[in-house]
Amino acid sequence: MKPRSGFVTILGRANSGKSTLLNALVGSKIAIVTDKPQTTRTTIQGVVTLPAPKADRNRPGTRLPRRANQPAMQETAAQIVFLDTPGIQQPGSRLDRRMMKEVRAALAGRDLLLLLVDATQRFGAGDRAAVDRACGAGVSCFLLLNKIDRVAKATLLPLIDRCQKLHDFTEVIPISALKGDNLPLLLDRIVAHLPEGPFYFPPDHVTEQPMRFLAGEIVREKVIMQTRQELPYASSVMVGTFEDNPKLIHIAAEIFVEREGQKGILIGKRGEMLKRVGTLARQEIESILGKKVFLDLHVKVRDKWRDDSRFLQALDWRSMAGE
Repeated sequence: MKPRSGFVTILGRANSGKSTLLNALVGSKIAIVTDKPQTTRTTIQGVVTLPAPKADRNRPGTRLPRRANQPAMQETAAQIVFLDTPGIQQPGSRLDRRMMKEVRAALAGRDLLLLLVDATQRFGAGDRAAVDRACGAGVSCFLLLNKIDRVAKATLLPLIDRCQKLHDFTEVIPISALKGDNLPLLLDRIVAHLPEGPFYFPPDHVTEQPMRFLAGEIVREKVIMQTRQELPYASSVMVGTFEDNPKLIHIAAEIFVEREGQKGILIGKRGEMLKRVGTLARQEIESILGKKVFLDLHVKVRDKWRDDSRFLQALDWRSMAGE
């Protein structure tokens, strides 16, 4: 059978599990994950390439390793280009408006939408706004009820019924992005709804984001997880140096906050907080790259950076990639 390929956008309110799902489907960490809103600030691409069935694996170009989450009933080779988007929210700052612009762009010209709803939370305005986005996109949409490992099955039926009254979903699939429940089924159903067509990327392609961007995001993730105050919303990270030498990767990054008091929180007493953030980030970057890393972090104050369009543009991974 001819291969299938297409673009699939992951949509939902903040903290519904979009980035966790993307990482699980791709099989590696390409998007940071925290329990705070605004963790994902830009569209993150993740590519899953699924091999052809056994009968076709002797053909040139189909010898690919079997993925742990490969669907058992898959009938053809396929490449799925996932787009993880920022959480749906009411825009306030220029950063918020930029994030919602990312969401709108990720809905245009896509082959399929995946709408995530957190089954552990009350269906609220954020979910309704996400459903409205899906309705207006004019694209087939799956409803994914996430975090089913944490709720009783009986509670899912009223939630499904409420969602289906708002939109005619193509598929309804309960999942656990964290535990992997029903992800093989999800991949199988996605492939079934993709159009026939050639692959967009080489089979080993995972993401377009440069590693220096992911390194900065990992630093920001550790800032969020360690400070747990107002810094998750007021901090950003810009990587100035990323030198990949034979034995050591040298990374120099600046963490920006909006006020002197925030800088003091992040540095901590005798620099202990910043040291902890740096150690955790360095260890994770080393585990991803398989190489020793020297990570040099500095904290700077930049007033109202969330409303500075030039600064926001410089933070975008596309600027880092030279686009």
